[in-house]
Amino acid sequence: MKTVLITGVSGGIGLEIADKFIKEGYTVFGLDINEPKEIENLNFIKTNLTKEEDVVNAFNQIKEKGYTLDHIICTAGVYELNSLVEMKEEDFIRVFDVNVFSLYRVNKIFLPLLNKKSKIIMISSELGPLDPLPFTGIYGISKTLVEKYAYSLRMELQLLDYQVVLIRPGAIDTGMIDISLKKIEKFNQETKYYKYNANKFLKIVNSVESKKIPPFKLAKLIYKVSQKKKAKYVYKINRNPLLMLLNILPQHFQNWIIKKILTSK
Repeated sequence: MKTVLITGVSGGIGLEIADKFIKEGYTVFGLDINEPKEIENLNFIKTNLTKEEDVVNAFNQIKEKGYTLDHIICTAGVYELNSLVEMKEEDFIRVFDVNVFSLYRVNKIFLPLLNKKSKIIMISSELGPLDPLPFTGIYGISKTLVEKYAYSLRMELQLLDYQVVLIRPGAIDTGMIDISLKKIEKFNQETKYYKYNANKFLKIVNSVESKKIPPFKLAKLIYKVSQKKKAKYVYKINRNPLLMLLNILPQHFQNWIIKKILTSK
């Protein structure tokens, strides 16, 4: 029986992916700091991905049961919205610890269990390769690092006969959307510098997020990718055409447009 390790299984995306692989006959090990809602046949291991000892403990549990892995799928992530000159340092650090450093920990520690020619699949964001937008900069920066990390890891692991694949989704209908809207509202209430701009930004986010897709579509894509003998490096789903169009422009034009939109009366 084939086996897969999935991080972030308490969230909408990770849980949906776990359910898809279970239905396809896989043995699924799920790691998360929070226990997911009941899902039949999920082998859940409570794991704080920001702590090396927790990840090592999860590795040992799976190894002691005699399993090897056909895929590692990293979906764990946090979303933060704030201004870079106002957010708390611990919040700044936590974004990188979960979104970037946890990938390093999981892939490094679990690589000895990964079967040759198997895949490591990581989720970035449509924002990853784009220039950051105001107030989502910290999230965009972390996903840009994920992009660089994934490419570098792919360059190295191809020499060991493993594949690394990056998924770039746009808006997905998960709890993260609701969280982002609450964070914008909180930011709007607390910011000392950007009251008016935050209000304008909230309207833009509401418009963009209205085009979200259900997480099962992302789960189907990831399962399809996992079955390919030779997968591409990047797969995209539901990317926002306006964001892509904006990033075609020179950066000084991007800055001018964003300033015009967020400061106009």
